[in-house]
Amino acid sequence: MDGGGRFARSLTPRQTPAGKRTGAATGGNQRGTRGREPSRPTAPATDERTRLFDRAVIGGRRFFVGLSASRALSCGAGTWLTLALFAATGVYGLERGGHMPATVEAMRDMGDAAANLAGFRIANVNLAGQNHVTPGDILATAGVKPTSSLLFLDAEGARMRLEELAWIKRATVQKLYPDRLDIQIVEREGFALWQKDGKINVIARDGTVIAPYSDDPRYIRLPVVVGDGAQTNVVEIVEALSLVPGVRDKVRAAIRVADRRWTLKMRNGIDVRLPETGLADALEQLALLDQQKSLLSRDITIVDLRLPDRVSVRLSDAAYEARQAELKAQAKAKKGSNT
Repeated sequence: MDGGGRFARSLTPRQTPAGKRTGAATGGNQRGTRGREPSRPTAPATDERTRLFDRAVIGGRRFFVGLSASRALSCGAGTWLTLALFAATGVYGLERGGHMPATVEAMRDMGDAAANLAGFRIANVNLAGQNHVTPGDILATAGVKPTSSLLFLDAEGARMRLEELAWIKRATVQKLYPDRLDIQIVEREGFALWQKDGKINVIARDGTVIAPYSDDPRYIRLPVVVGDGAQTNVVEIVEALSLVPGVRDKVRAAIRVADRRWTLKMRNGIDVRLPETGLADALEQLALLDQQKSLLSRDITIVDLRLPDRVSVRLSDAAYEARQAELKAQAKAKKGSNT
């Protein structure tokens, strides 16, 4: 009881084992409650763990709302991922099946058709600079077809493909809208013939193989170089021989030896062995000996210029035998004169 003779009502109702409330909540003692509304059951007192649980529930409700939005986003992302997976699978299948080039070509044709309807069909192609390469080869390499449109033509790609051709040193591809294409090329010039492994090719000044040798009149008078490394050192020997035209006109081929020096094969079968260094000086010496003593017209097989202080000559077998017979005759005549 409190000081006023009233029973103190518990703020926390008790529960019976059957789960029924007792005390003030069940009306067991109504004294002091007349005229008043029945008290509502108060919420059970909560401890720290209960409060934490409530906050967790609230947090869970908030997370549930966020999860619903995330699911909506995830559904959209999942759709795009699925489409991307199917697209990647299709591309992989086309690549594995070898159908990718045909598919890309078909898509390009569709784009060209649409662009052509819009007035971008290539109607005029101006070619300049070609000599050895045919116009058909140029257009095919550049990817220009009767159905091609100027809008979807890759000018840079066409230029790069053209410069991959052996004869073309430099190319320029320019699109002039709406329907004109200009292609200008600079061709390589045949500088020499390079023989290796029984095959002869026309090479440019930088050693690039341009084309196999043919009976084209433009190739007949080109100098011939032979062996490994001859193509990359061709300028050295050709320019050195150009300074001694009397020797150059008698040379059949220049042979690269061990990629270190040259041996000249003359038209009459003489081999001229040149040094590793001082090539120009050795050729000038050879030209002087031929002019003064007709060295390259004699019955010899080898002229060795590898030593700077001497010139060695090897006679042919017939010349050697004739020389030996001459020496014997001279020795015999000398012996007879002494007796």
